[in-house]
Amino acid sequence: MAKSVEDLWAQRIRVSPVIVGGRPHIAGHRITVQSVAIWRERLGLSAEEIAAAFGLRLVDVNAALGYYLAHRSEIEQAIRADETLVNELRGRTPSKLR
Repeated sequence: MAKSVEDLWAQRIRVSPVIVGGRPHIAGHRITVQSVAIWRERLGLSAEEIAAAFGLRLVDVNAALGYYLAHRSEIEQAIRADETLVNELRGRTPSKLR
C-alpha cells in the first residue's frame, strides 16, 4: 500500500517546541525545513547536494522540500521575519571589522 504524503512527513518531519524553536525540522536532526528551503530556493543547491553536504538521506531532503511547498506561505513568513531581525541587529551593532 502506498503511503500518503502526510505519512511521509509524519515519519521524516517533526515539530517540537523544544527543538529548533518549534520549527519543522528533519527527524533526528536539528536541520529545519526552512534551512533546506533556503539552500534549494535561494542558493540553488540540488536535493542531492544538500543531502551530501549535511549527511542527510535524500528521502529526508525531499520530505523537507515537499513540506516546504505545502506550507510555503508560513515558512516564507518565518524567513522574512528572520531576515528582518538580522537587519535590525546589524543596524544596532556596529561591525568591529570597519
